[in-house]
Amino acid sequence: MADKTRIEWTEATWNPVTGCDQVSPGCAHCYAKTFAERWRGVPGHPYEQGFDFRLWPERLEQPLRWRRGRMIFVNSMSDLFHEKVPIEFIDRVFEVMGKADQHTFQILTKRHERLAELAPRLAWHPNVWIGVSIENRRFVERADYLRGVDAAVRFISAEPLLGPLEGLDLTGIDWLIAGGESGSGHRPVRAEWVRELRDRCARSETAFFFKQWGGHRPKAGGRVLDGRTWDELPQRLSMPERTVRLQRLAGGPIPVPAA
Repeated sequence: MADKTRIEWTEATWNPVTGCDQVSPGCAHCYAKTFAERWRGVPGHPYEQGFDFRLWPERLEQPLRWRRGRMIFVNSMSDLFHEKVPIEFIDRVFEVMGKADQHTFQILTKRHERLAELAPRLAWHPNVWIGVSIENRRFVERADYLRGVDAAVRFISAEPLLGPLEGLDLTGIDWLIAGGESGSGHRPVRAEWVRELRDRCARSETAFFFKQWGGHRPKAGGRVLDGRTWDELPQRLSMPERTVRLQRLAGGPIPVPAA
């Protein structure tokens, strides 16, 4: 667990799982894999095994030892809904998040189908946010799976943004993070893709956060879009407030998720 992180939209990281497998184009230049593989074979290092999948049960209670509340990115070095993570282990992660209610936990996954399968049996505490990564138009359906999860905040990470997200429905989505790719071999992001997402967020009352333009180094291109930075954060709405907002945007009654 890291008390500080260079990720602009969170404050700390917690990795009860490390290692992952590529599932879509956004994984091609994975920063987590690049970092972990630097340490493969170094005895005693947390990434001695490189980016091979590993559960860390001894890390499960780390958030309980932090008294000051933090925004915590869960599994910045993996995916909690990876098919190798046992449901019993996921339950334990959710149990800890519920107990550590001084923190806000941000879970991000590319495994939208497993998320949808397991979500009804998980305890979605008010301090647990859930997001999906969407890098190009081929994966906008991940938002449809996300919309069915009864979490306090639902968010999308459009990073690395590899193309316009035509067909993306932001109904019921509270927050969108956009950003360009960084590192060696980075694929450039176009300003019109970012502007279109920003404007769509404004129409849907979705908070918009622009993380970076990307480049050879993460900070190389800066974060300014049209003369300013965009650091909006989501409102945590009660279910009745969420329903009223969605009905207003839809222009009429909408199905209400089961409590």
